[in-house]
Formats: sequence, structure tokens, C-alpha cells
Amino acid sequence: MPNALMKQCFMEIALEFDMKEGWFIGSLTTIGRMSGKEHTVPLRLVFYDGNFYASRTNPDGDWFKNIVKNPSVTIEVEGRKVAGRASIVKDEALSRKISSLKYGDERSSINRIIVEIIPT
Repeated sequence: MPNALMKQCFMEIALEFDMKEGWFIGSLTTIGRMSGKEHTVPLRLVFYDGNFYASRTNPDGDWFKNIVKNPSVTIEVEGRKVAGRASIVKDEALSRKISSLKYGDERSSINRIIVEIIPT
């Protein structure tokens, strides 16, 4: 599916959920890198420019390690699930923008590993 079509899909999901640009609490399900079983965690996620984002200050979290091994994920918002593919954001300006939307205070200046999630 081309990127424009994927972005449109997320925008439709966001409209369905009545989401605004910014952060929200949702669940992220990854596939365990050792167990192969689903691993679900509640996270503060960000919706921005038609995509979803998660972040960490370090690479030690299980969900992050799972994504590195297998980028297939599921986001759940208000009981609705969306399958996606995760990738690490390399663009520093985008990373700063996501951090500012996620926190909006001094925590925004902390370097984070940002993960972009696009629908599959």
C-alpha cells in the first residue's frame, strides 16, 4: 500500500476516533522477541500528521526490543484495533516535534527514540 494511502487510512481512523493532533493513551501490542507471544502495554502515544508514534528514552523496554526484532504491531484505542508496522524515526526535527506533542514541558527536551507506526 503506498504511503499516501496508508496515511489516509490512519486519518480515517483518527476521524473515527475523533482524535486530535497530540497525545493519547492507547495500547501497543508487539510480538515477543523470545516467546513469540503477543505482549500488550498501555502507552502514551502521539497522533501527528496522519501517523501514530511511540517513544522511549532508552532502548531497554521490552516493547521496543520486540519491535526491533519484529516490526508488526497493533494499536488499540477505545476497543478498536489497527494493525501496523513500526520503524525508528531518523529525522531529528520530527523526533523533537513528537516529543513536544507528547509532553509539552521540559520533558520535551530529553532525547528519545521515536517509533513511527503506519497501518498495514
